[in-house]
Amino acid sequence: MTDFDYVVVGGGSSGCALAARLSEDPSATVCLLEAGPSDVDDPAILRLEDWMALLDSGYDWDYPVEPQRRGNSFLRHARGKVLGGCSSHNSCIAFWTPREDLDEWAAMGCTGWSAEECWPLIRRLETNDGPWEGHGRSGPVNLRQVPPDDPCGVALLEAAAAVGLPTVRFNEGSTVCEGAGFFQINAAADNTRMSSSHAYLHPVLGHRPNLEVRTEAWAARLLFSDRQATGVEYRAGIGPGVVTVGARREVIVCAGAIDTPKLLMLSGIGPAGHLREFGIDVLVDAPGVGANLDDHVEGLVMWEAARPMVTRSTQWWEIGLFTRTEPGLDRPDLMMHYGSMPCDWNTVRHGYPTTDNGFSLTPNVCRGRSRGTVRLRSRDFRDRPRVDPRYFTDPDDHDMTVMLTGVRLARRIAEQRPLKEWVGRELAPGPDAVTEDELVDYVIKTHNTVYHPACTAKMGPADDPLAVVDPELRVRGVSGLRVADASIMPFLPAVNPNITCMMIGEKCADLVRGAA
Repeated sequence: MTDFDYVVVGGGSSGCALAARLSEDPSATVCLLEAGPSDVDDPAILRLEDWMALLDSGYDWDYPVEPQRRGNSFLRHARGKVLGGCSSHNSCIAFWTPREDLDEWAAMGCTGWSAEECWPLIRRLETNDGPWEGHGRSGPVNLRQVPPDDPCGVALLEAAAAVGLPTVRFNEGSTVCEGAGFFQINAAADNTRMSSSHAYLHPVLGHRPNLEVRTEAWAARLLFSDRQATGVEYRAGIGPGVVTVGARREVIVCAGAIDTPKLLMLSGIGPAGHLREFGIDVLVDAPGVGANLDDHVEGLVMWEAARPMVTRSTQWWEIGLFTRTEPGLDRPDLMMHYGSMPCDWNTVRHGYPTTDNGFSLTPNVCRGRSRGTVRLRSRDFRDRPRVDPRYFTDPDDHDMTVMLTGVRLARRIAEQRPLKEWVGRELAPGPDAVTEDELVDYVIKTHNTVYHPACTAKMGPADDPLAVVDPELRVRGVSGLRVADASIMPFLPAVNPNITCMMIGEKCADLVRGAA
């Protein structure tokens, strides 16, 4: 087929869910384009415990960041280049979107996106083994509780409780503001990754003649006729030339927070002055495209262990810790991940010691205020865009203040008796880094990202000049075009957002079907 009712661009966390749901209607034809290869029967993707081997691999877009004025310029944004996108590439930490975040989206003018309206979609997508009565039991995505099999992790929870972070369970109807616990993950009982592709698409591939999934299909630009989206040009494999696929009803872009704004700009939708720099005809002057880049920035505190660490794990990052750094907040603004391994990706180059037997706490600013941009590098779709997160540049220095609180809290936890018995020595920042200036210098040199870029084609009301899409995810200024991925978030939730991205795919399917 060369023409379909719907063309979905990007087979990632949202796109796979969307394509699967739209194709449930046998009268609707759907084409899903994914730039990377298939993940079907690929153990490199499906074996969750090996996920870190996917970083900087052929399955990773591996985007560099622009030189940072106050951040780590060596940092790279891992983005999944494979069917399933980042859900085929990440650690599968699974969170329901906090009620407070969704309700704030709705209060900002995103009608239809409150928790009351979105939580049923999360319930619909999951099969959860947790005891909370609000969980879904028959959805495509299997969520399960990580078992407490890591003795250092158990000691960590006891130490966290000693400093006021009680042991909790996540995803049970309320937002954890102070607490720590083993995560839920989207994985099968045998630890097979339950990505959006594995959960939504694998069971139906070959069984729905109205659904065509085209991998190795790298979108080059969107096609329009009188501001109506009519299809997509893409490069098939590595051969020369482009292929065109037509959309009779709608094109829905699900390429992620970096590639969605890139594709929109290459297609003439973006900041007019920036597009003209590259000789791109301006279809819609949309200053919000590529603006408002939000991310969870992550610091690194690492110890050599005094006892042997575990040699097997579900995915090596099994515990989360949440707290508030100032009174009156209704959500946590500081999160930490516990890793049963040394997280030395950004420390060794600066001379910090490492080990083969260690553990990490990684404080991250989960309600950050710094905002960055995604911009074109050239008009060639094969060129990487310019990704500039602008870490730690918020004018009030909020993000660094939260980060330093997290570094000090991680050290306090390590000093408590249950965990102190596991500490051999602090490797980074190291015992000599004590003053605020020393810690700031360390954070700026070595911080990482939690790989959560978002908000670069944000949703908002008509009076928001930076809102690229309306609450029904329709791109303003054209017709027949929607966006459904992390880029539409007004701001990042205070948790790992992958299940939220799948929910966005579910939500978009309902919106499209309602408009048909």
